[in-house]
Amino acid sequence: MSRLAVNGLEYHLEEAGEGTPLVLIHGFTGSGANWRPHLAAFSPGYRVVTIDLPGHGETAAPAEPPRYSIEATAADIAAILDSLGIEKAIILGYSMGGRVALFFALHYPERVKALILESASPGLVTGQERAARIASDEALAGFIEQNGLEAFVDRWEKVPLFASQASLLEAVRTKQRQQRLRNRPQGLANSLRGLGTGVQPSLWDELAGLARPVLLLTGELDTKFALIGRQMQERLPDARLEVITGAGHTIHLEQPRQFEDVVKSFLDGL
Repeated sequence: MSRLAVNGLEYHLEEAGEGTPLVLIHGFTGSGANWRPHLAAFSPGYRVVTIDLPGHGETAAPAEPPRYSIEATAADIAAILDSLGIEKAIILGYSMGGRVALFFALHYPERVKALILESASPGLVTGQERAARIASDEALAGFIEQNGLEAFVDRWEKVPLFASQASLLEAVRTKQRQQRLRNRPQGLANSLRGLGTGVQPSLWDELAGLARPVLLLTGELDTKFALIGRQMQERLPDARLEVITGAGHTIHLEQPRQFEDVVKSFLDGL
């Protein structure tokens, strides 16, 4: 574990293994701790780096929402790689972390060897869609601030996107809940305001220019993102799409062995 200050913000990182750099980026309400069960699978042959995004885990939670923006976060990741002496890495991002990973690959292509996107999207296409999402995220941010973290997590766990997790073992669901509760209300609220899907630019039109190998992972039970994955594959010049059976949105949690096997197969083929 380490703490690293870049661009005036203190980040929390964890590292495991040696070899080709592999950077793992978690989703909203998560942290680098979500990847710990998979480190043993990936660290042989890879220098695995997990990053707590702004407002999540043990990374600082700034009071200004613009500090969470996808542009600022991508610039921070570039600075983190510089500080770690990493010239180029494979980037794996889940959900919100997948949006960050995709933006980073498109805007810092010289720093990316390959890209793995789990249940990710390039954002919303129209201004109307983005405006509606900004309003929705602002309402949710206000709920967090007014009602506290536990009430928010109760609400978040009932989102239809995570319905498939009801079949997980109680111990797995409890561990996931405990991790979410370690976040801070200000960090999650401002992450919605600064790094939500509505405020980020649409990346759809940039996909054709991404000249890197890409692995797209979607869950069979996550019909929304399975469709997005197919649409992304059509636009990307070098993309492989894997639909994971029995999984919803959070593939690495719901089907961990399938997740590891598919990711390792992709890495072995690079």
